[in-house]
Amino acid sequence: MPIQSAFALTSTLHDAGQLDKNFAVGGKAQVYFAGSTSSMANGVAIDPAGRLLVAAKVGTPGGSRFGLARLHKDGSADLAFGKQGSIMGQFECGYEAMAATVRVMADGHILVAGLHYENARRTLPALAMFDSQGHPVAHFGDNGRRVVRLPGDLSLGARGASLPPGMPGGETCDACVQDDGRILLLANHHFELTDHVGMLIRLNADGSLDSTFNGRGFVMVRHLLMNTWLRSLTIQRDGRILVSGSINFPEEGLLARYHRDGQLDDGFAEDGFMTFKAQGRNAQICQILQHEKGDLQCFGTSCEPMHCLALNIHSNGRPDIHCNCGQPKLLKIGRSGCHWSAAGVQPDGRVLSVGATVGGIEADFIVARHLPNGRLDRTFGKGIGWVRTRLSRGPDTATSLAVQTDGGIVVGGYSLDGNYRAVVVRYRG
Repeated sequence: MPIQSAFALTSTLHDAGQLDKNFAVGGKAQVYFAGSTSSMANGVAIDPAGRLLVAAKVGTPGGSRFGLARLHKDGSADLAFGKQGSIMGQFECGYEAMAATVRVMADGHILVAGLHYENARRTLPALAMFDSQGHPVAHFGDNGRRVVRLPGDLSLGARGASLPPGMPGGETCDACVQDDGRILLLANHHFELTDHVGMLIRLNADGSLDSTFNGRGFVMVRHLLMNTWLRSLTIQRDGRILVSGSINFPEEGLLARYHRDGQLDDGFAEDGFMTFKAQGRNAQICQILQHEKGDLQCFGTSCEPMHCLALNIHSNGRPDIHCNCGQPKLLKIGRSGCHWSAAGVQPDGRVLSVGATVGGIEADFIVARHLPNGRLDRTFGKGIGWVRTRLSRGPDTATSLAVQTDGGIVVGGYSLDGNYRAVVVRYRG
C-alpha cells in the first residue's frame, strides 16, 4: 500500500498541469479565421456538446473585426460552424470591432460581447448573438447585433491602442447572463483622459435596455468620486452582482456588489465597496470567483513591480485573515514580471488561474492551481503549483480559461510569430 500511494502521487505530480498531447498538435491548436491577417483570442467557453467556442479580435485588410470560432473536443476546427469553422463580423457596417468574451445561453444560443470602434479614439460596448450553427439570432437587437448607446454618451470609452496587447488595463468588456435571460454588461466611460467611471448595464433578452435596473438600465460605478476602471463581472449564486477592477491613481484593487435590481449592496465591505493595495503596491483585479461556501477569491496584478496577485475574501467583503493574514498573496514568475488575466473553478473545487509573464520574447503562458485556502496546489505543475509554457518564438499571452467537466484545462490566448495568431491550449487537470 505505501508503494502504491507513492506511485500515485508521483503520477499526479507528473501529469497535472502538463500539456495534453492528445489535443490538436502537441496540446496546442491554432484558431483559423478565413481571410484574416492576424487574430487574438480573448475569450473561451464550452458549449453543451463539449465543443470549444473562441472569441477573438481579428485583423483583416479592411480593419479589425470580431471573431467567433468553434473547435471540436480534440482541437480540430468544427467546419460545420459559420464559414469553415468561424465567423468574422462588425457590430455595425462600416466600423471596426473586436470580441472580448463569449457566453453560452441556456437555450444554446451563443452570446459574443466586445467593442464597437466608433472612431479612431472611441469605443462602445456591443453584443452579437448566434444560434448553434453560427447564424444570427434575428430577434436579438438588429438582426442579431446590438451596439449599446446610453443617454449622455455614458457608454463611450477610450480605444486603448497605447498599451501593448496582453497588458492589464487595456480595452475591456465583460458580460454575464442572469438566470432569467437578461444580460449584464460592463463598460468604462471616459469623460476625458484622466477622468473615467465604470458602467454596469443590463439589457433585456432581446437586447433592449432594461429600464427596471436601477430605474434607468445602468449604474455608474464610482467610489468616493475617484477614477474607476472595471475589468470583470460575476453573478453570485444568490443573484447579487460583483464588479471588479481598480480605482484611483496610483491604482488600488476594487470590488463592489449590487443587488439584482441595481441598488448598491451597502452590507458588502464598507458601504458596498472594498479597495486594497498589495503590500503597499498598486493593484488591480481581473477576476472574482465564488467558492461553494460563498467566500470569494480575487485574482489580478500588482504593479511596480508587476506580480501575480490573489486575495481571499469572506462573502461579506472582509479579507479572510486565515489566508495570508488577510493580505494579497503575490507570486513572482519571470524576470520582468507577470500577471493573471483569468480564473476558473474545477469540478473538485480547486481554483485555476491563467496569465502570462511579460517582457518581449520572455512572455509565456502561465497556469496555476490553488486550494480553497488560497495556497498553491503542490500536486500541480510538478510540485510547485504552477507551470510556464513557451509556445512560439515570440511572446505568448494567455487571456482566458474554461474548465471541462473532466477537469481538463482549456486556455485561450495568442502568440506573436510574424503576426498575432489566436491559439487554444489544453492542459491536463
